[in-house]
Amino acid sequence: MSNHELSATTAKSAARKAFLGLSPAAESLLAAAVGLIVGAIIMWISGFNPLAAYAALLKGGFASTYSLATAAARATPLLLTGLTFAICVRAGMFNIGAEGQLYMGAVAAVTVAYFALPPGLHLIVGILFAMAAGALWSLIPVLLRVTRGVNEVISTIMFNWISHFLAFYLVARVLVDPRVSSRTFRVPITARFPILIRGTDLSYGIFAAVAFAVVIYIVLWHTATGYEVRAAGFNPRAARYGGIKSKRTMVLAFVLGGMSAGLAGATMSMGTPPSYAVLGGLSQIANLGFNGMAVAMVGRNHPIGMLFSALLFGGLAAGARQMQMTAGVPTDMVRIVQGIIVIAMAVPELTRMFRISRLCWPRFLGRRAES
Repeated sequence: MSNHELSATTAKSAARKAFLGLSPAAESLLAAAVGLIVGAIIMWISGFNPLAAYAALLKGGFASTYSLATAAARATPLLLTGLTFAICVRAGMFNIGAEGQLYMGAVAAVTVAYFALPPGLHLIVGILFAMAAGALWSLIPVLLRVTRGVNEVISTIMFNWISHFLAFYLVARVLVDPRVSSRTFRVPITARFPILIRGTDLSYGIFAAVAFAVVIYIVLWHTATGYEVRAAGFNPRAARYGGIKSKRTMVLAFVLGGMSAGLAGATMSMGTPPSYAVLGGLSQIANLGFNGMAVAMVGRNHPIGMLFSALLFGGLAAGARQMQMTAGVPTDMVRIVQGIIVIAMAVPELTRMFRISRLCWPRFLGRRAES
């Protein structure tokens, strides 16, 4: 076996090696238990009843049709922004730009208000506008990476700020509704995602998100192109000597990630009652891109695993209010407990990523230095 084949095999074995010698599902369950226990201890030390707090959390997030619908609605954009991060991680890169790409998608989806189209077609056009906007916004950082060697972490963070102020300007000055200055034009009824469960904010956007996740899973794990993307992430140098064009996989990963974030923006603009618009200050879409990174970590950067982690995050968000109202846990304490649970569940995947980075990236950086 050649050195390149050996390095690729070593990296792949490291990627598959369990954090504690357990299966991924068992690791996640153990990590969740640890997070819950630590959170309970902190609440108990602070003078709160952890059993009452967790009972309220479960009731508010998962115990009824309404709470489950609310959790699923919160999970919809998080699943898609998580995919933005996960796709690029599988290709060996870190796309921190889901936040900005989501902003562009949300604003682009609102522009369908300028067109009069039949129902169904209007919705499809809005989705395509949003996905195209997210993909185009993601192209600039990846082109800077493949042509000039600009680190994608730095460029995507910078583009998040650019998109934030650009979207803020468009919402406040260009797309503003003259009747209600605190938001953009409302998306027409013909371009909205229908509500799935009456009385909730869960729309058919959840099906678009799940369908996109399934498509990404099929592409990455059941096509030759997806194999090339994942091989480049396992070991860039071995992939290069195997004939895989790393620049092409980088561009493909970023474009798919941008499309996912753009679709997340569309689900917020076109599927969130009662506004069906982008609010001033971007309040209803802020931080969804960053939270998606945590969803990806907890879901092991795997589309199927992220279906469950996104629902978990949605349930935590939906149950947080119940913790405050029923158990009397203040907002800051709720966020601390949520953060502890998330960090604990993300540790196994973070460990796997660090292990692969330690094995693969020194060789990759060495190759770049030689070239």
